[in-house]
Amino acid sequence: MNFGWLKQVMPRGLYGRAALILIVPVITIQLVVSVVFIQRHFDRVTRQMTESMLREIVLVTDRIDHAPTLGAAREAILDLSEPLGLTVALPDTTPRDIDTDMRRPLDLTGIVVIDTIRNAIPGLRSIDLRDGSRVTLHVQSRWGMMRISFPRDRVSASNPHQLLVLMVGVSILMTVIAFIFLRNQLRPIHRLARAAEAFGKGHSVPYHPSGATEVRTAGRAFNDMRARIERQIEQRTLMLSGISHDLRTPLTRLRLGLSMLPDDPDTREDIAAMERDVDEMGKMINAFLDFSREGALQDDPEPTDICDFVTRIVGDANRVGNPVTLASCPAPGSAVLQLRPDAIRRALENLLGNAARYGSRAEVTVTLTPKTVRITVEDDGPGIPPAQREEALKPFTRLDPARNQDRGQGVGLGLAIAADIVRRHGGTLKLGASTRLGGLSVEMILPR
Repeated sequence: MNFGWLKQVMPRGLYGRAALILIVPVITIQLVVSVVFIQRHFDRVTRQMTESMLREIVLVTDRIDHAPTLGAAREAILDLSEPLGLTVALPDTTPRDIDTDMRRPLDLTGIVVIDTIRNAIPGLRSIDLRDGSRVTLHVQSRWGMMRISFPRDRVSASNPHQLLVLMVGVSILMTVIAFIFLRNQLRPIHRLARAAEAFGKGHSVPYHPSGATEVRTAGRAFNDMRARIERQIEQRTLMLSGISHDLRTPLTRLRLGLSMLPDDPDTREDIAAMERDVDEMGKMINAFLDFSREGALQDDPEPTDICDFVTRIVGDANRVGNPVTLASCPAPGSAVLQLRPDAIRRALENLLGNAARYGSRAEVTVTLTPKTVRITVEDDGPGIPPAQREEALKPFTRLDPARNQDRGQGVGLGLAIAADIVRRHGGTLKLGASTRLGGLSVEMILPR
């Protein structure tokens, strides 16, 4: 049996699921106890009380039927009705449907009263329970139609709903108290989730383990993990700083040595090639260091008008000779995001640099949705095949067969750096095919 539909209607949050686990047993117990209580206890009590009342009613009807005259029957009524608490009318002249038993729709004990009385009184024509405070019987006697009435509480328990109301009221009260305790127990989990989410985006918010023992254990494990990662980042940054210093020194000596070589026509071409190699090595070292340092940036986000921000970046790209067009952008002030401007600028400039390197023109589009801001960069280059798009986001990956290398070589870090920056802002980077320009489409999706 497929229970996939059940997952669609069940709550997805821990609070909702815990509440469901709490409420379902309570409601089930309420229903079971209510049904059993009504069917067994009230039915049994009502039947016993009705049978006791029947003895008094049968006594009255027998005395009336055995009276020699109508006057004697009325005297018997006067003698018995007051001591027995009965109201007897003989003859009964009230208009009625004497062949139909009547009760209110929600009168559950009335069913038992009618069933118990129906076959116990000879000449009974109908039972009227519409008045919740009295029971009225219409009986065919020797001297004509007779009406017998008596208080309803003589045949059924008074206020039978009190126990049910009390049970429901106490259950609601205990459920509310349980919800309060449940919320307090889930609050440390939410704090841990917020701390983990913030750390994943590059923030290190203070977090102190609290709550139940299991939550405290998870919190301490998270703090230990965060401390190890921060130490690793710090050690990596220090190591890269040392590597940068150690590698830049011999590269500087090589560049200086090449510049001091005599200008000989026979070796001029070889010297120029070696200078290009040295420059390429310097670019690779700088790109590697920039990628490695990106994870160590801990600048605080600040409110940023995304339209004004993207417009300035597009203007800067055009000033350095990259043909970039801002196709569409919302009105200024319509989308203000908490961003690290320097990091997002670096990511967008990497995408625009790739578009200029592998195509002849690029377009930038900013789109707003209720929950996200989408910055799309499209170019008219060769694009990236769908099977290689995931691979292209990995560091030091160069898709030489798919990309144009006429405008210089990269080291395979542009998309990786952009993806890492967007991911640290809680967003995603998606690659696709441009429908307008025919090349690559890179979409930066940032949460609002």
